[in-house]
Amino acid sequence: MRGWAVALVVAVPVEAAAVLALPGVVGRAIDGGSAWVPGVVLGVGAVAGVVATAAGPAVAAGATVELRKRLLHRVLARGPVPDGHPAGDLTARLVGAAADAGGALPSRVTAVTALLTSLGAILGLGLLSPWLAAAFFAGVVPGVVVIRLFLRDATEAFTRYQQVQSELAARMTGALAGLRSIHAAGARRTETERVLGPLPRLADAGHALWEAQRRTVWQATLLVALVELSVLGAAGLLLSRGGLAPGDLAAAAGWAALGLGLFEQVEALAGIAHAKSGRDRLSELLDLPAPPSGTRELPPGPGELTLIGVTVNDADGFPLLGPLDLTVPGGRTVALVGRSGSGKTLLAALAGGLRSPDSGLVLVDGVPLAELTTEQRRLAVGYAFERPVLVGATVGEALEGAGARETGAARADGFLARLPQGAATPLAELRLSGGELQRLGLARLLAQRPRAVILDDATSSLDLATEHQVTTALAEATRGHTRLVVAHRPQAAARADLVAWLDNGRLRALAPHSTLITDPDYRSTLAGSSTTATPATTPATTPAPAPIPGDPR
Repeated sequence: MRGWAVALVVAVPVEAAAVLALPGVVGRAIDGGSAWVPGVVLGVGAVAGVVATAAGPAVAAGATVELRKRLLHRVLARGPVPDGHPAGDLTARLVGAAADAGGALPSRVTAVTALLTSLGAILGLGLLSPWLAAAFFAGVVPGVVVIRLFLRDATEAFTRYQQVQSELAARMTGALAGLRSIHAAGARRTETERVLGPLPRLADAGHALWEAQRRTVWQATLLVALVELSVLGAAGLLLSRGGLAPGDLAAAAGWAALGLGLFEQVEALAGIAHAKSGRDRLSELLDLPAPPSGTRELPPGPGELTLIGVTVNDADGFPLLGPLDLTVPGGRTVALVGRSGSGKTLLAALAGGLRSPDSGLVLVDGVPLAELTTEQRRLAVGYAFERPVLVGATVGEALEGAGARETGAARADGFLARLPQGAATPLAELRLSGGELQRLGLARLLAQRPRAVILDDATSSLDLATEHQVTTALAEATRGHTRLVVAHRPQAAARADLVAWLDNGRLRALAPHSTLITDPDYRSTLAGSSTTATPATTPATTPAPAPIPGDPR
């Protein structure tokens, strides 16, 4: 890209210089000068024009690719955040705003060159006669006003246009994600109206942009005609009085047209407005502070997870989780139990660094998670999700080194063996059920071999028999590892060493399931989070668990 940028920056001014010199050399030829000089100037300008025509799109394409890489890197580096931009909005910025911003250099070079060409043409007119320069300047001030008004109105209109485009993309992405629910509810008409709701605002922004261009075009056209008439009239008067030679009249006509070229660059000016709007949209994300990168290594240890005084608030400062203290002993299994909205998934995200607490610390074997390097974090904590995303071009790349041991433990070896190309099967050709996708995610987790494993509803799409098989195999494969399980079934809580019972973002109790099951509220919580709640089997004489200090009860 750098080579094309240099070619653009050189070729456009050379072409402009050749065009600027042409009226003068033609005038000299008319008055008896060398007739071959205009041909040479035309040839130089033509070659420079060809180079500029090729370099402009190449520079724009290269800059667009670079901006998209930077934006994607920043989004992926920041990780998932609850108050982040919707996927559709990010896609619109990645596709549309980056392309607009990528055209900044060609548009600016073209506009600046047009400005310098205009100044050179004015200088040429002044050398012929100060009266010609004065006649030209009569139209410069209103021309500058026209340009400034256009840039202001076009930038504002195009920014609104991009914002509404992002809103449309976000709504469409959400509708596609919930397509089955929309069809099942018979809500196609309602959802269509919701998705297309921003269209009138998109039309208003588009019309405002077109109106700014239309107004500028007719104003610039009228201005160009008036200035050309003024300059040519003054030149004709000077010629009639002997103040100009015939060749000078031809030169004056050419320089007058070149001097007005800046006011005819509506397309280049629109490109500048688009680029500024696109750059502003990208800067909203590119200027966000990058997450801190740790430098420490993971010390020896059993993988103990410790959360000290962690709190998470929403954008308005309302507490979503905490203040909360929790220790998951190394090599033990702790199940997170709570009603929907109690903070289970948020706590699981904190424990592995997918979300940073607004206050408090998350430690692994005594080291703050935020101080570990990226690679050391992956060695410290691994995740398996309800809907894992497969990354890579093929199944083998998506599994990240998971072999027969890992795929067997995840009960994924059966359907993988039936793939026609095995590990080389392209991901785009896979048609996986939710359960098969979860098993691949579990196999990838086992290949990672982290000290602590976080299972966030990672077996919810499996039937009971397969879930039992996978759970048994996982228990064997992760023996000695710390496990934090978001539990939606009583069986998962019963298998854990300890249960962390969350209630409205606070830790209500930490105790074995057999102890907590005597509490009617706990049984109600389990029944509310599962359609297959198991009855209490513990004798009623078992003492109730001691509440956590600070428990609102």
